[in-house]
Amino acid sequence: MDVSRRDLLKVAAVAAGAGIMPRALERADAAERLLEMEPLGNVTLLHLTDPHASLVPVYYREPDTLIGVGAERGRPPYLTGEALLRHHQIRRGSLEAYACSSVDFATLAARFGRLGGYAHLATLVARIRAARPGRTLLLDGGDTIQGSATALWSRGEDMVRAMNLLGVEVVTPHWEFTYGLERVRELFGDRESRGLFRGNFVAHNVSEVGFGDPVFAPWTIREAGRVKVGVIGQAFPYVPVAHPRRFTPDLTFGIAEDALQGHVNALRDRHRADLVVLLSHNGLPVDLKLAARVAGLDVILGGHTHDPLVAPITVGRTLVVNSGAHGKFLSRLDLDVRGGRPVAHRYRLIPVLSRDLPEDAAMARLIAEVRAPHAARLGEALAVSDSLLYRRGTFNGPFDEVILDALLERADAEVAFSPGFRWGITILPGQAITLEDVYGHTGITYANTWAREMTGAEIVRVMEDVADNLFHRDPYYRQGGDMVRLGGLTYAIAPQRPAGRRISEVRIGGRPLDAARRYKATGWASLGEADGPPAWDVVAAHLRRLKRVTLDPRPRVRVL
Repeated sequence: MDVSRRDLLKVAAVAAGAGIMPRALERADAAERLLEMEPLGNVTLLHLTDPHASLVPVYYREPDTLIGVGAERGRPPYLTGEALLRHHQIRRGSLEAYACSSVDFATLAARFGRLGGYAHLATLVARIRAARPGRTLLLDGGDTIQGSATALWSRGEDMVRAMNLLGVEVVTPHWEFTYGLERVRELFGDRESRGLFRGNFVAHNVSEVGFGDPVFAPWTIREAGRVKVGVIGQAFPYVPVAHPRRFTPDLTFGIAEDALQGHVNALRDRHRADLVVLLSHNGLPVDLKLAARVAGLDVILGGHTHDPLVAPITVGRTLVVNSGAHGKFLSRLDLDVRGGRPVAHRYRLIPVLSRDLPEDAAMARLIAEVRAPHAARLGEALAVSDSLLYRRGTFNGPFDEVILDALLERADAEVAFSPGFRWGITILPGQAITLEDVYGHTGITYANTWAREMTGAEIVRVMEDVADNLFHRDPYYRQGGDMVRLGGLTYAIAPQRPAGRRISEVRIGGRPLDAARRYKATGWASLGEADGPPAWDVVAAHLRRLKRVTLDPRPRVRVL
């Protein structure tokens, strides 16, 4: 977009005087308002997180259901749909409503198109850097090198090359560890060596078991606008619990609140940092609690829970930002830093509008190079969907149902389990589902399926454990993800109740669950060893057989 907002307004005035307001002109004006921001101060922090290897533009529907407990209820990020639009005074049907909410998603997606894509993101970053020379820092909150077929097949290398070309300066990890510690070292280095990544890989809360020695640099100091910016890395605290232990057998993680306070103090007192930033992959609820307990943090740039915050949340003196997922958004936080602290700020959650931001030529070439050897395989059309298919939300989404149906069919099982992963792109009605789309929901390094007998009591125990992880009143006891996705059964859940008493009314095959009976169960992404075929093969075979996907509403869950 080469026209200025002033030019657009002039043209709009002429069009209005003639009694017309072309849709293209209306869109261009809306896009310009979302992409541009009046600059402020001497530092600009640019933040993206949880892109999950989305090199090309995607559809990604934000959740329609997010359930908070206790004081969280009715507050961001637990506002969705119409409530979110009302809270932020966003007009229904607008470009911003499409980017930030689930309301009218299919209709607005057809109108506004896909969002994200690293070639378009690169153009946006370059535009801001050109307008703020010497004042910007680009930070990546992790979950960057997992989530696509090409990332899986290159073991993350394609995304690290894109990060380098984009000019990412600092990153902290989570899913990166599912390639194993040695691969992380090859790609990102450690305290002793450099990897393929050209920036700083920081994670203060990752240590060696038994020794306590930090594996990676805990922080780095960067300069922007003649301001010393200390950036501390906080890796996902529960890597060994959320993923197979074999990936990180000799490492400890954790929230490490006391250690974090020590790093903040050192940056302030010893290194004279003017601005202290926590680049976090805790998840927003943990970040909010941490902000209230650790003194001296100016900004937390957070990820993991995929929450696109339209406005920062202020906790004391700390600004907490989250920037969505799948490359849909770039957060821009301008700060006026004086006397060792921010005295003013301005923020914009910027949608990466792929129709309005031209591709950066160098990034487009890199993406084409990465994808070319796999183009035919990625583009295989498996079926056409008559339904809107998405994953994100507290409970089962329609694409989860596709995965569960495939598992049940192959194993001839009564119950199916699928993890409550928050990543996974959206398929519009009438759109072909390709093999690439299937990898976009199953592309992990431990995707093998399993089948075995489970008692009714064991099934409920799994459901209760996941529910406690999701709805525990203390955010420090949550380990990420949405509710486990379940096929073959229905149930009721009371999120506000204590642990072990949330799940009730479980019915399998329409009949009440028998705690003593043994049921045939199946699933994938087990934390233990599994020897069944990978989930992408199971789902792809299911779709090839179906040819068309039509999902009627499946009211699996009753919330009490």
